[in-house]
Amino acid sequence: MANDRPDASRLTSEISSCGSHLTIRVFGRFNFNLHRDFLHSYSSLPQTPSRLSIDLAHTTHLDSAALGMLLLLRDHCFGSNTELPPETVTLLNANDHVGAILQVSNFDRLFDIR
Repeated sequence: MANDRPDASRLTSEISSCGSHLTIRVFGRFNFNLHRDFLHSYSSLPQTPSRLSIDLAHTTHLDSAALGMLLLLRDHCFGSNTELPPETVTLLNANDHVGAILQVSNFDRLFDIR
């Protein structure tokens, strides 16, 4: 499937007005080509938000690099804290294909998937 956003980034990020919630949206294929933009979307913030949402509504596929990037995001923001409340990092709106990849990878143990 072609990216229907030819003049726009395949990734956008938005921080809430109070700075406590970051939403990252991925368009098209979520793969290593987004590494730099994905890393910049959260590592350049002045403070770590207390909640993160990754909106996958327009994501057509994700590969092992994308899974790794999601783990790096979680580790960067919260370190090795395995006792995070489930809603701290939420993966939203995955289609059946992307959802199956997340399920097979057992990401439901580390992320809140909706």
